[in-house]
Amino acid sequence: MEYINKIKSPVGILTVSSDGQNISGLWIEGQKYFAKTLGKDVLEQDLPLFKTVRQWLDIYFSGKEPDFMPPLMPKGSPFQKTIWNYLCKIPYGQTTSYGELAKQFELENEGKPMSARAIGAAVGHNSVSIIIPCHRIIGKNGDLTGYAGGIDIKIKLLQLEGFRHWKVR
Repeated sequence: MEYINKIKSPVGILTVSSDGQNISGLWIEGQKYFAKTLGKDVLEQDLPLFKTVRQWLDIYFSGKEPDFMPPLMPKGSPFQKTIWNYLCKIPYGQTTSYGELAKQFELENEGKPMSARAIGAAVGHNSVSIIIPCHRIIGKNGDLTGYAGGIDIKIKLLQLEGFRHWKVR
């Protein structure tokens, strides 16, 4: 059984999912891959965990860095989960590139080559938007690249965090 809850936010309606213990998904209404990892056995219910997520989002959307992380258990392949863990380590208000993440992967995996494209695919399928900050990934030249929620929302999230240095292709 999975549980969902809808949350109003400055970037639209968010749907958050949980297994009852951990957050398994957070999607912006209309985003690419919306609820793709959500199972068929779903109940809309307001769990205490969803209150924690709302608190985290309230702090985040007030322009501050939350000082806690809700328990996360996103659904994905082992490779995707590795990349999503890298995303969680990008400091608030900072960005990195797909290429830099590929280099990090290679360093931590005995030099195993990894393409920026493969990193991009994993980033693009992040099932816990905003909390796992895939919006902090930009192109190697500072270009804003795709975002499942749309470039306009990516810009809003980066501006909210105080980041102002990018180029739009």
